[in-house]
Amino acid sequence: MWVGKSESSSFWMGVLTDLKARGVQDILITCTDNLNGFTDTIRTVFPQSSTQIYVVHQIRNSCKYVVYKDKKEFATDMKNIYNAPNKEVAATELDNLEKKWGGKYPYAILSWRNNWDDLTVFFQFPLEIRKIIYTTNLIENLNWKIRKYTKSKLSFPSDDAVKKTVYLSLMEIEKKWTQPIHNWGLIMNQFIPIFENRIQI
Repeated sequence: MWVGKSESSSFWMGVLTDLKARGVQDILITCTDNLNGFTDTIRTVFPQSSTQIYVVHQIRNSCKYVVYKDKKEFATDMKNIYNAPNKEVAATELDNLEKKWGGKYPYAILSWRNNWDDLTVFFQFPLEIRKIIYTTNLIENLNWKIRKYTKSKLSFPSDDAVKKTVYLSLMEIEKKWTQPIHNWGLIMNQFIPIFENRIQI
């Protein structure tokens, strides 16, 4: 467990190099919010990793540039991008979004263009794997549960106290992890041919 004052690229470099030193040889897929160059840091330490920027974060980022009365319609039009059957159709849908909204909200479109390759990694995978990759539901749910355990503390006397509290909360949370990931057997059978030389069974 790592505690840092900020999520800088140097902090993440330390975390990833520590993981490597502990024996992590490869990471197949990473999903990030790309804060402070996290994606580039992953590529430096684990260059083979497929790195996807969370689509949900991109949606929120785009909506920052859209006035309230247009947000619902704009968000509906964005769905056509990430719900597309493949990257080519998604690119067409992004063009359509730009034709409709680009004149009014150019920066909302530009953020998609600037991050396009990292936003569309999930299209390389079958549908069952895509659902795991492009959403942050699993980790956000875990973070929410940790906050439930830690929010009663206004401050911690030390970094070790933070680590202990998070560790104990994880032990409690883990007791409720009884259900496997939906369709995990199917997903594993899809992973193996994609990563045949990198996956250990």
